[in-house]
Amino acid sequence: MQFLVGSEHIDFAIDRLVVAGWTGRNAKAVQHHIDELAALGVAPPSTTPLFYQVSNTLLTQDAAIQVLGSATSGEAEPLLIAQDGKLWLGLASDHTDRDLEATSVAASKQACSKACASTLWDFDSVLDHIDQLKLRSWIQEGGDWTLYQNGSLDQIMPLEALSRHLDGMGVAAMLCGTLPAIGGVRAANDFRAELSDPVLERTLTLQYQTNPLQIVA
Repeated sequence: MQFLVGSEHIDFAIDRLVVAGWTGRNAKAVQHHIDELAALGVAPPSTTPLFYQVSNTLLTQDAAIQVLGSATSGEAEPLLIAQDGKLWLGLASDHTDRDLEATSVAASKQACSKACASTLWDFDSVLDHIDQLKLRSWIQEGGDWTLYQNGSLDQIMPLEALSRHLDGMGVAAMLCGTLPAIGGVRAANDFRAELSDPVLERTLTLQYQTNPLQIVA
């Protein structure tokens, strides 16, 4: 998979893909998200955080992904890529099957592709101000874009600490957890997100749509 880093295109042959869950820095916020999903029938996690290993082929830069049925939606998340002791930061969406999530969170993570932006930043370039980075997402409802998530990375566990879970995995990528959904977690076919750096005045952007496949029983 090829990413733009500065003015250079770099190819990464990603061996492992990990989706981190329940990574909120504030315990009350994590519990709120657990309660929010419990209302949808999702069982609470055995511990927090959790690291779900999924197929490395799920990570994609495609502008459209296929999903089964209409009960899916995305979540904006920082993306870490580790290679030879070096880290890069990007933006991805943990697109999830919400119906399957009520049966198995791990299975719901594996069920959908994970769209990501085609640009990365050198992690060292943001390390001294990473908590100031802003993460936002929108979903399309009724033909309009609705703000779905809005916050800073200071709401998520320090990414440098999360990255240690990738040690020994070769070339690996991690979706690092997310922010609460404004108005609650819900299905949506069209998703847009951004990760902005107010210090260096730059923004990573991501937008994709889903093409639902018919469920045949």
